[in-house]
Amino acid sequence: MKLSIQESDKTSLLDALKPANLAFQATYPGDKPDRQPVHTVYGGANLFKSDTCVRMGEIALKSLQTYSPNFVVLANVLQLDGYDRLPHLRKDVADLTNRLDSLSEAARRQEPAWLAYSVYNKIVQKLQTEPVEDFRIDFEDGFGNRPDDEEDATAVEAALEVAEGMKNKTLSPFIGIRIKPFTEDLKFRGVRTLDLFLSTLLEKTGGVLPDNFVVMLPKVTIPEQVITMVRLFELLEKANNLAPGTLKMETMVEATQIIMDDEGRNPLMRIIKASEGRCIAAHFGTYDYTASCGITAKYQTMAHPVCDFAHHMTKVALGGTGIFLSDGATNVMPIGPHRGESLTFEQQSENRMAVHNAWKTGYNHTMHSLINGFYQGWDLNPAQLPMRYAATYNFFLSSYDDAVFRLKTFVERAAISTLTKDIFDDAATGQGLLNFFLKAMNCGAISEEEATATGLTLDEIRSRSFYRILEGRRKG
Repeated sequence: MKLSIQESDKTSLLDALKPANLAFQATYPGDKPDRQPVHTVYGGANLFKSDTCVRMGEIALKSLQTYSPNFVVLANVLQLDGYDRLPHLRKDVADLTNRLDSLSEAARRQEPAWLAYSVYNKIVQKLQTEPVEDFRIDFEDGFGNRPDDEEDATAVEAALEVAEGMKNKTLSPFIGIRIKPFTEDLKFRGVRTLDLFLSTLLEKTGGVLPDNFVVMLPKVTIPEQVITMVRLFELLEKANNLAPGTLKMETMVEATQIIMDDEGRNPLMRIIKASEGRCIAAHFGTYDYTASCGITAKYQTMAHPVCDFAHHMTKVALGGTGIFLSDGATNVMPIGPHRGESLTFEQQSENRMAVHNAWKTGYNHTMHSLINGFYQGWDLNPAQLPMRYAATYNFFLSSYDDAVFRLKTFVERAAISTLTKDIFDDAATGQGLLNFFLKAMNCGAISEEEATATGLTLDEIRSRSFYRILEGRRKG
C-alpha cells in the first residue's frame, strides 16, 4: 500500500492535537453514572422536622389510596396504555387484580393490564419505603423575608432537626438547604444562614454531614456569585476541619440573564467553571423565570414555551458536562376544596374531580420533562408525590423494551470494535444508554435482574461504567 504522509509528520501533527482533545474530554466527560434523584421536594425551613420525609410519605400514600383505591382508577385518570381495555365494575377489577397478583412477572408482562398494574404497585411500594428522594430545606421563597432573629433561630433549629434525622435514619437519601441569593441586598443574610446552619450541624454531629448534602444558591446571574460561594466553602471547611472540596453546591436557572448575558452569550458554562468543580446540578425555577420573561401569573406554568426555550439552551450549554439538570415545579396542588370527615356525595365528587385534574396536570408536566431529557423536577406538596412516580415509572417501563434492544445492540457492536482498538470512542454514548437503566433501577422502576436483559451481567451493571464494561470484555 502506498502512503504519502511520512510517519514522523503524522506523529508530530497528531501529538500536537492530543492536548486539545484531552482538554475537550475533561470539559465534556459525558453523563455521570452517579445516582440522580428523580425529584427535589422543597419545604419551608420553619416547617422542617427530622421525620418530615416519613410523614410526607404517609400523607402521599393516603392521598393516592383515597382518590385511586385501585390501579384501574389511576389508569383511567392518566389514560395509561391499555386503560380502555380494563374493567369498570368493582368485582371485575378485584378479580383482575387477584389474577395479576398470582402471576409471575414474566407472565404479567404479557397481559394488557401489566403497565397500569405495575405503575400503581410500584408507586405504593415507593411511598412506603422511600417516598422522598431529595429534600431541600428552604430559606428562600418557601421561607420568605423574616426578621433576622427569626431566621437565625430557624437556621439553628433546622440544623438540629437534620442531626436528629441523621441519628434516626429518617432523612431522604439526598438533602440540602437553599439559602437566599447573593444579590446585593440579600448576600449578608444568605451567608449568615449558611454559616449558622452548617456550624450548628457540624458541632452537633462531630463534623459529619448527611450523605449527598448540597447547598442551593438561587437567582444566580453572574460567575462572581458562584466564586464567592466557593471561597465561603473554603472558609467553612477550614473552620470545621472538613476535607477540602467536601461542600457541594447547585445553581438555579431562573433569570433570563443566566440564559443570555449582556454580551449575547450563554453564561452557564462560565458559571459552572466558576464553581471549581463544586457545582453538581442546575435547577430550573419555573415561576421566577417566567416572571422574568414578563409572563403574567395566570400563564406561568411549566408548559409555557419560554420554559422549553430555557431548557433547550441549558441542555445545549451543559450537555456532556455531567452536570445534573432538573426541571421546575407544578403549582397546581392535588388537594380537594372540601375538608372534613363528613362530606356530602357532591363534595366528595368535587374533591375527586379537583384531585384528578391536578394529577393529570402534574403527570403531563413530568412526562414532558422526561421526554425532553430532564430526569428530575420539583415537588412542593406530599400529594404531588404519587404523580411524580406515576410519570417516572410509566416513562421507564413503557420505554424498557426499546432501551433493551438499543443497549444490547450497542454492547455487541462495541465489543467487536474493542478487538481491534484500545480506545473506546463511543464509550460516552454507551454510558448514556446504560444510564437509562441505572436511573430506572435507582428509582425502583426496574430491578437489577430486569436490566440483565441487555446482555450485561449483574457485576457489569453494578460497575455503573460503560468504559469499564467494555474494558473488562476486551480483556476477557
